[in-house]
Amino acid sequence: MEYLEDAYFVEILRRVQEHTRLLLAKQHIQHGTTTVYAHCVQVAYESYRFAKERGLDVDMEQLIRGALLHDYFLYDWHNQLTPHHLHGFFHPGVALRNAREDVELTEVECDIIKKHMFPLTVIPPRYLESWIVCWIDKKCSMRETIKRRQRG
Repeated sequence: MEYLEDAYFVEILRRVQEHTRLLLAKQHIQHGTTTVYAHCVQVAYESYRFAKERGLDVDMEQLIRGALLHDYFLYDWHNQLTPHHLHGFFHPGVALRNAREDVELTEVECDIIKKHMFPLTVIPPRYLESWIVCWIDKKCSMRETIKRRQRG
């Protein structure tokens, strides 16, 4: 877990975990064998590293917080007994609602959460932080899905 070596990232992760139900995301699988929690942490860390390595003018804390909460939907979307067959379209709104229940969010953080599934969410991201998370999320999701298929 490479991110454990970055004190700045770990401190933001710790604060988010302290004030939200993010740890509950360990109970649900995202892609393959990857939990929603592990997926969110990976997306947050890779988004942070991407921006940092390129010297991008972004708010790093908002980038990390938004990425950590981008899939904060807190349900098992694989469960066929629940009406989540359109999960890809609707979970950003659920994640945003859940996050707002637990913490105060900035406009950038809301945009990250709400628009990370673009183009499924028709309105494109407004901020560079949102575009970064949108792209890194797809990259991580594809990697997790391919790993699952290679094992299966």
